[in-house]
Amino acid sequence: MFNSFVSKVEPKTVNVALDHSDWVQAMQDELHEFERNRVWRLIPTPKDASVVGLKWVFRNKLDKEGNVIRNKARLVVKGYCQEEGIDYEETFAPVARLELVRIFLAYAAHKNFEVFQMDVKCAFLNGELEETVYVEQPHGFVNEKFPDHCYVLDKAVYGLKQAPRAWYETLTRFLKMSKFKQGSVDPTFFRKKEGEHLMIVQIYVDDIIFGSTNPSLTTEFRKLTETKFEMSAMGPINFFLGLNIRQGPEGIFINQEAYTKNLLAKFGMTGDSKVKVPMAFGTKLTPSLEKPAVDITLYRQMIGSLMYLTASRPDIMFSVCYCARFQANPREPHMVAVKNIFRYLKRTSSLGLWYPARSGFFIQAFSDADLGGCGLDRKSTTGGCQFLDGKLVSWQSKKQTCVSLSTAEAEYIAATSCTSQVIWIQSQLRDYGLSMKKIPLYCDSESAIRICHNPVQHSKTKHIALRYHFIKDHVEDGNVEVHFVRSSDQLADIFTKALPEACFNKILQGLGMMEAESVPNPQISL
Repeated sequence: MFNSFVSKVEPKTVNVALDHSDWVQAMQDELHEFERNRVWRLIPTPKDASVVGLKWVFRNKLDKEGNVIRNKARLVVKGYCQEEGIDYEETFAPVARLELVRIFLAYAAHKNFEVFQMDVKCAFLNGELEETVYVEQPHGFVNEKFPDHCYVLDKAVYGLKQAPRAWYETLTRFLKMSKFKQGSVDPTFFRKKEGEHLMIVQIYVDDIIFGSTNPSLTTEFRKLTETKFEMSAMGPINFFLGLNIRQGPEGIFINQEAYTKNLLAKFGMTGDSKVKVPMAFGTKLTPSLEKPAVDITLYRQMIGSLMYLTASRPDIMFSVCYCARFQANPREPHMVAVKNIFRYLKRTSSLGLWYPARSGFFIQAFSDADLGGCGLDRKSTTGGCQFLDGKLVSWQSKKQTCVSLSTAEAEYIAATSCTSQVIWIQSQLRDYGLSMKKIPLYCDSESAIRICHNPVQHSKTKHIALRYHFIKDHVEDGNVEVHFVRSSDQLADIFTKALPEACFNKILQGLGMMEAESVPNPQISL
């Protein structure tokens, strides 16, 4: 049941919004936050001052099912009017990668503790500015006594180019003062250790997830943040960065079922037949310039939507990336291949990743390559995936930047790319207090493995770019151990080519994917 003031109609102009009491209330709530956070001060407009404009942005806030739950009016600065060196200096603010979120959840499953999330209300309004910025009075709320005055900002406002950085620095200072240590690799990761227990926090702009091996530390962190910021949402994590996350005593399940169903409806694929694999075995796409052209905007929309879905669906990673290579001039065979992916999604809309509780936590990786797999320029395709004891946290499917002359060379380049990701994960886990060496990397090419161990270059490898040889250093240092695996057991094969149905389904099991209805004990009792 929606609140009585919620409207499904989003006004296009301020004048339209002022004619509806529900939107006026939303605008007043926004200005109340400005006053509560002491964002600005009304002053006489300084002579020759650069005054930046403001505008209202209206939107309906939705829940994970797409239902309207409240109106939101946001007062934003016209940041495109700002001038570098006058209105701002630095704008960069780090955000967490999705791999980091999956590593966080995998660690929570490993230690079997509950993960919580919180949303800082009007987060950017807490950011403290270093520059002096003047803004005009908001339309519809001009002070009648001082109509010619302007506001000087003490804190950031949405739309300012430096607003994300100001908020990030404010939050970072607060956490460091609260005895949290910032991650050495990921600056959006914070940790606090008390005895044998660890409290970890991951930040994505104004969304924060946190958890601890000691529940009292979680409670303490909640109270700590409430003393500094106003929180608009708190509770066990269930929807974060578009991911549906279900926690239970047996583990954590991640999927994007609601998003998948919305995609099928958006592109009119709900009535189509279902298929068992995202791309038929043996499919080879070429430019096909002799075939009819298709709507390029629609094609790019479909590819972009599917790319977002790969955050929890490694099974479609290769197919989507393969089709994405033809966005410049899509033809009918390319559209047919994309629609086939949607037909596969219709059959597997609830498929997702399963992280079992109380499982191990060591890195293992698989790398593979498909020689000359690209029909555009005959470059090979690199595939790789990284696990934390069966919990898939990272995967890649990418066309190589150079033309490989042999299968061994293509496999060697793929192993190097996979090693780069492994070393990054290894460095990240040090912030969790874990130090790992001799990480197994499984490759199905014995020739590539010999090249990895050969300290002397011979004539057949001299032309390989120097950047691909750093894998040898890590093999010699004992960070990575390259092992042979049979092609039938190569899990990274799914990221390099279209596979037969039996092989495809076997790899899905190896990746730890399952349907939502198969998840044991799907929800923690709260």
